[in-house]
Amino acid sequence: MEMDAILTLLVLVGAVTLFVTEKLPVDVVAMLVLASLLVLGLVTPVEALSGFSSEATITVAAMFVLSAGLAHTGALASLGRLFGRVKNGFLFMLLIMLVVGPISAFVNNTAAVAVLLPLVLAASTANQQSPSQILIPMSYAAQMGGVCTLIGTSTNLLVNSMAKDLGHPGFGLFDFAPVGLITMAVGFVYLLLMRRWLLPKHAPAAITETYELGKYITELRVMPESPLIGQSVAQAQLGEKHSVYVLELMRGEQKHWSPRGEELREGDVLLVRGNLEKIKTLKDSSKLDFEPEFKLQDSQFSGEDGDQSQVLVEAMVAPGSRLVGHTLLDLDFQWTYNATVLAVHRRGEVLREKLRDVNLNVGDVLLLLSPKSELNVLRANHNLIVLNEREEAALPKRKAWLAIGIMAAAITVAGLGWLPIVASAILGGIALVATRCIGNDQAYQAIDWRVIVLLAGVLPLGIAMQKSGLAQGIADFSVNWVGGFGPLAVLAAVYLTTALLTELMSNNAAAVLITPIAFTTAVSMDVSPTPFLVAVLFAASTSFATPVGYQTNTMVYNAGNYRFVDFMKMGIPLNLMFWGMAVYLIPKFFPF
Repeated sequence: MEMDAILTLLVLVGAVTLFVTEKLPVDVVAMLVLASLLVLGLVTPVEALSGFSSEATITVAAMFVLSAGLAHTGALASLGRLFGRVKNGFLFMLLIMLVVGPISAFVNNTAAVAVLLPLVLAASTANQQSPSQILIPMSYAAQMGGVCTLIGTSTNLLVNSMAKDLGHPGFGLFDFAPVGLITMAVGFVYLLLMRRWLLPKHAPAAITETYELGKYITELRVMPESPLIGQSVAQAQLGEKHSVYVLELMRGEQKHWSPRGEELREGDVLLVRGNLEKIKTLKDSSKLDFEPEFKLQDSQFSGEDGDQSQVLVEAMVAPGSRLVGHTLLDLDFQWTYNATVLAVHRRGEVLREKLRDVNLNVGDVLLLLSPKSELNVLRANHNLIVLNEREEAALPKRKAWLAIGIMAAAITVAGLGWLPIVASAILGGIALVATRCIGNDQAYQAIDWRVIVLLAGVLPLGIAMQKSGLAQGIADFSVNWVGGFGPLAVLAAVYLTTALLTELMSNNAAAVLITPIAFTTAVSMDVSPTPFLVAVLFAASTSFATPVGYQTNTMVYNAGNYRFVDFMKMGIPLNLMFWGMAVYLIPKFFPF
């Protein structure tokens, strides 16, 4: 193996390690990969920056804007309102999949799930359905729909772009539809039949029960002999000294939200959060007293005092949110959002201690204490997805049909071959802005720049693997290992390898690693690379076995109160089914 191939292999191993361990955000890893390739001379500056001008990168950015147009005008939410009308559990689940699957074929599936998730939660509660029986199937249905068209996921566009760079003619908008529709139909049947036995059935719980808040939040009255009298809440340093945090100050009929600057007086009542033992210690040392029989309940935040009352709100950190990777302290969260974070629910664990120092991740669910008057502001914020919707958010529905028409026109123009997909997507985004279906700032905010940077950063790795001969070396090894069993066996190995990598790391990164190897392997065997590219695309876009393999899984993990093993029980058999169906169906529609 030549030196360039060895260096590329080292970069590849380092990238895989960082992607799997999640020590750094995926976009940061992608930039490290790009810089390493450039410094080591494995790619030229033009090749290193080619990812930023790639057709896949630009198309994905434009598709984010198109998806946002449907979300901001209420087009997707209008479909979601159908859910509340179906009371039968089987039909309710079927309707959700029949809506989410087809939508995800044309709209970014992560965006579709983000919009529909609160509506599904509200409908399932109203219909007395267990959310844990519904949300994993919804996530899987979105992934199944995504592989039906070229624009269904960013991975599809990425593989197509790399294939063109390698000399392949590329794929049409609906080339994957035959295989995608068959696998989706079989997948729907599996989900409808097996969810009852393989998924937990958690009854919808009150927020205070879910987060076990009753024993951590209480009211303390400032007694006449308290040494805190005359000090402001900030000067008392209750959080720094006692790890007890003041959420609200009540003085007679007045409620002081964000009371750090308020000077404490005799008779003031403090709503505090903290460990019960530490609260008791503070009570004794500072001459405070518990309010009689205080217990936090959802009803205490039900809005009886009008818009000035406090409400408990569950809000998820959205994909592409600027909150990702930052702490509450960095963000000055309470000041920015006029809401206090009481707890963070992450991957089955409720975090309470030192919340201000927790680095937020996509899918984290924040329990917020917020004025009722601020709810619409929270709903409109693209960084958060409000989950416990009590009422419909105000959306500009009058332009919903216009946004749907623009999306349909962009898809039709590309599908008929009148314009390349990248051109029709850009024109569709411009049309949405020009018709004010979405504002300029909203269009920029809709783009998940982490995905764009990830795509741009890892694409040069595929170029380096091809230039250095590493892809050829791995392909020769693969052919020697399983090539004797024929191209079908190699196809099965390519799909399985991609699927396993996707469960452990970014699906786009997995696709970049395997695509040049799959293409070169096919050329070495003197067969068509098309079925191998389709196998990579399908395997990288359908990640069912873990909650971290795909963003839609991460989003429903906390919302459905799942455990890691729930995804394994439901997802591993489904992954094996898709593997078998893909190995059988792909050569039928894309011959060797």
